[in-house]
Amino acid sequence: MLRPEQITQELFEFNRRIANGMTTLSKIGRVDVEASPKDPVYREDKLVLYRYRPRREQVSTVPLLIVYALVNRPYMTDLQEDRSIIRGLLDQGVDVYLIDWGYPDGADRFLDLEDYVNRYIRRCVDFVCKQHDLPSINVLGICQGGTLSLCYTALHPERVRNLITMVTPVDFHTPDNTLSHWYRDLDVDLMVDTLGNIPGELLNWSFLSLKPFRLTGQKYVDMADILEDEDRLKNFLRMEKWIFDSPDQPGELFRQFIKCFYQENRLIKGTLKIGGRTIDLKQIKMPVLNVYATEDHLVPPSASIPLEKYVGTKDYGTIVFKGGHIGIYVSSRSQKDIPPAIAEWLKVRSEE
Repeated sequence: MLRPEQITQELFEFNRRIANGMTTLSKIGRVDVEASPKDPVYREDKLVLYRYRPRREQVSTVPLLIVYALVNRPYMTDLQEDRSIIRGLLDQGVDVYLIDWGYPDGADRFLDLEDYVNRYIRRCVDFVCKQHDLPSINVLGICQGGTLSLCYTALHPERVRNLITMVTPVDFHTPDNTLSHWYRDLDVDLMVDTLGNIPGELLNWSFLSLKPFRLTGQKYVDMADILEDEDRLKNFLRMEKWIFDSPDQPGELFRQFIKCFYQENRLIKGTLKIGGRTIDLKQIKMPVLNVYATEDHLVPPSASIPLEKYVGTKDYGTIVFKGGHIGIYVSSRSQKDIPPAIAEWLKVRSEE
């Protein structure tokens, strides 16, 4: 048990750090994100397709298109110079493109799976193929973007040379998927018919509620320990900026995604249809690399691992990252391990 004088000293030290931290905060100003220069090469509605400027001679003639989720902003993959999956891939000589979905508004209320898979992703892939005079390219789908990439690839396998999925849900009904349990009883029709587009802030607080103590309380107490360190404080603020930068979700897409995936698990049942065509994962016969995180609270490993038995490829590999859903993008270990592993896997298969 702490003595009264020890408690007093700890409180005094805590207050000192807070006071000095306010001075540090006042000096920081705007916190910038996105470390790697890029150029817009294609636009459609809110969507912008970017191509990143190379950092070294490219080792492959086949570019990589990153398809990110819609529920957060894609700059998590390029948060800052020393925490950037994209920068790591560029340093390995990979030619990187990325789809930025933008911020949907009322005009996008009725966009659905057909629009995102057969229109947006398809046209971005077609654009990149045409730019490089190639029949197919490499695709990296992240989280929800990985699920959409699986759907696209199953419908258009001739356009994807190699497919990588990262923290991607495939089986939405695993027992440890808390998010899935929440969504299964959701009256999504009432929600969408009432709200139209689904506010990003509403979804964001749902995600934070999966770990309420750690994500909404403890981290701000721990923040006191870094308030006097400007660099560490900037790192913290960049993460906060990303966490609360949540675009609204097009109402019809949200309705379909919740029903078809979380509630009815159609992707692995073979009953999902987009544009009148059934999504058959067995049509995915090109090489597949599945990257998942062991401590992922949003997409547990059990939701990603089953992919192997549903796709039709004989060339299937995995990268198992010991960390969480966010750590796989920004931890120092991920920067060292994941981009080189992806680049090497692509290098072998892209040149075959």
